[in-house]
Amino acid sequence: MTKKILVLIPVKDKHKLQLEETAPNGIFTYASPLTVTEKMAAESHIIIGNVPPKLLRASEKLELLQLNSSGADAYIKEGLLAPGTMLASATGAYGKAVSEHMLAMLLSLQKKLHLYRDAQNRKEWADEGEVVSITDSRILVLGLGDIGRSFAALTKALGAYVIGMKRRPGTAPSCVHELLPTEELKQVLPTVDAVVSFLPNTPETKHLFDRTLLSLMKPSAILLNGGRGNSVDPDALYDALSSGALYAAGLDVTDPEPLPPGHKLWSLPNVYITPHVAGKYHLPETLDRIVEIACSNLSSHLEGKPLKNLIDLTTGYCK
Repeated sequence: MTKKILVLIPVKDKHKLQLEETAPNGIFTYASPLTVTEKMAAESHIIIGNVPPKLLRASEKLELLQLNSSGADAYIKEGLLAPGTMLASATGAYGKAVSEHMLAMLLSLQKKLHLYRDAQNRKEWADEGEVVSITDSRILVLGLGDIGRSFAALTKALGAYVIGMKRRPGTAPSCVHELLPTEELKQVLPTVDAVVSFLPNTPETKHLFDRTLLSLMKPSAILLNGGRGNSVDPDALYDALSSGALYAAGLDVTDPEPLPPGHKLWSLPNVYITPHVAGKYHLPETLDRIVEIACSNLSSHLEGKPLKNLIDLTTGYCK
């Protein structure tokens, strides 16, 4: 049976060639999330890219939805995908891009570059005082998927003591010094100098960092969020940052998103906010990696072999 394959990522000619060589008998349609129609989605056997969920409506023809994102929370709602439809993420594509972005935020905050930038904008030659070293830092990484492991490896290589945390810890990977279960979060928070979250959007992670957890962190600590914005309560975070209960925060994701122009977090001098740009396709290599993952899963699906990054629809995590 000839498969109709809908591609919604901004592929270049070299990527089209890769995909079409992988499925030489496929009928390819190229569009974008903004131009795709309900008819295109309904007629497709395979979709590569994050199709607007409202266009799916439990399509009976859809066999495989290969996302271009690591997160899959928008697609695991009951009744959205027809029974038997496989959902796969692009986990493995974003490690370098997002981890480097979040590391840049951490180093900038530790060296007070955010304050020096503000002074520069005011045309002031100001000395902001003592800084800290990443070499002497204890860093907690929440979520040790591809991005979390990449970030952990970078900070460990710079001399930080890195603690990883997962729902099911198992054997500690080489990128961390310790691997602990999430049940120990409250015990660990008072001992670390920086916390970076790469957690997905699940009912368990929504506003995980509330007033209680934030109050357990050192006043000198830094909170970084490169996962999903709603894992941090924005009001609690504002209060902690503005009162001095928390030193600084680096956010590439926010709640809500986009962050409204009048939101009070914008006004704080001790917070870096970037508009969810750590990933996407800002690093060209990321798109290449997404296409490689898509080609691998496309080939495996056509040959009846197991796929990479299959999502458990009950948890939102990779199986």
